[in-house]
Amino acid sequence: MKKILFATAALVAASAALAEYPEKPITIIVPFSAGGPTDKVARDLAEALRVPLKATIVIENVGGAGGTLGTAKVAKAAPDGYTLLLHHIGIATAPALYRSLSFKPLEDFEYLGLINEVPMTVIGKPGLPANNWGELTKWLKDNQGKVNLAHAGLGAASHLCGLLFQQSLKMEMTTVPYKGTGPAMTDLMGGQVDLMCDQTTNTTAQIASGKVKAYAVTTPKRLATPALAKLPTLDESGLKGFNVSIWHGLYAPKGTPKAVADKLNTALKTALKDPGFVKREEELGAVVVSDARTGPAEHKKFVGDEIAKWGPVIKAAGQYAD
Repeated sequence: MKKILFATAALVAASAALAEYPEKPITIIVPFSAGGPTDKVARDLAEALRVPLKATIVIENVGGAGGTLGTAKVAKAAPDGYTLLLHHIGIATAPALYRSLSFKPLEDFEYLGLINEVPMTVIGKPGLPANNWGELTKWLKDNQGKVNLAHAGLGAASHLCGLLFQQSLKMEMTTVPYKGTGPAMTDLMGGQVDLMCDQTTNTTAQIASGKVKAYAVTTPKRLATPALAKLPTLDESGLKGFNVSIWHGLYAPKGTPKAVADKLNTALKTALKDPGFVKREEELGAVVVSDARTGPAEHKKFVGDEIAKWGPVIKAAGQYAD
């Protein structure tokens, strides 16, 4: 009888605790340094989440090792809903990029929902003789073995897009890694490298100002952004099925109580409809997700599909981070 009463009391206490969640600040770990695109998304989302959660939300940047350090920290955190992870496509590419990981993307997290998708653009140095996609493909064929393709480091969005770009064209280029998008873009604008494939958050301003040449977007449909509206998609340009966007999702440690995860998912869906958040994302060239992937099941399925998509691409290139 005492055991029954004790168990009942414990359940009541647990239910009360869940009803009161959150009782203290929530930390969202961003596995990259402050100031980058993912950090910006996290800070904008935190603002939108504060109202539905009625909580203070703190952003903690834990950069290093291509995002794996911060991700591992969340995987090992207490599953109480007070430590979350906001990560991009890197959570899906890490299993192929790293020979050993201290976490398993599909097993060590509770999936809370997809947040946004950021299209990418194929851009070239200002002095490139090609002025459109047709001229670019001819120039590439005429200069096989001489083309330099910049990227912002192993596992970066520009690196991944560049790998798929080369495979789709059945053409190898000399890849030039940089320590971030900034120096890569500087050298592209200065003519030290020929091409780069990077997020609209990093390229739209340079395209609009004419500091780089733009040839195509990587999404299945053309973009509405004025500076990019006339660019063809790679799919319509002949690279059938080419579809690359950099997405962000929200995660909690495995074992987080369902009631807490449900509350977080409900708050996330509310935040994704916040007009201020949507506007800020649009200004970055990002599209806020509004389909079923904002739910845990579809979010997890999507990441699983991305792991299956990128694994062969990375392994075929033979490029590993360790």
